[in-house]
Amino acid sequence: MKIIDLSTPLFSGMTVYPGDPEVKIKVVHTYEKETWELRQLTMGTHTGTHVDAFSHMDEGAETIDQIPLDNFFGPTEVVKKNQKWPKEKGLLFIEEIGLAELDKILSVKPTFIGGMITEELERALLKNKIVTYTGLVNLECLPKQETFIFYGLPLKIKSGDGSPVRAIAIIED
Repeated sequence: MKIIDLSTPLFSGMTVYPGDPEVKIKVVHTYEKETWELRQLTMGTHTGTHVDAFSHMDEGAETIDQIPLDNFFGPTEVVKKNQKWPKEKGLLFIEEIGLAELDKILSVKPTFIGGMITEELERALLKNKIVTYTGLVNLECLPKQETFIFYGLPLKIKSGDGSPVRAIAIIED
């Protein structure tokens, strides 16, 4: 079994979407003073590698803590626009796709979508109750046209519109 980390590191001053909160990570307790270490995190819910709740772009829709956990992991494939897509699996895109692909996406009923998706497509997918992941890295390390298991579990943020995740792919040898 091989595990591929698909998450970007979080650090103070990292690039964020224009208008989102700046990321600040500060040590507030130290081994020397308190005999333990503790950091304070300040950031938005859509920082780095993250998942979007349906409520992110649709007022009144389910929040991150209301979406069943099985929406955040499962069999997945990396796909390209011009190939046949598997049904009822997660789909990850390493090339940008947009609203023009919405009907094709809906026809295969993916469990979630991630990778290079436009904001317009993200909005449409969330409205159609398809979880979206953005900020994924290392997608080029994943096998093409081969199923693997993806995990991108969110923090259980009450009424959350999204959450940073530690996204991984598990590849069977």
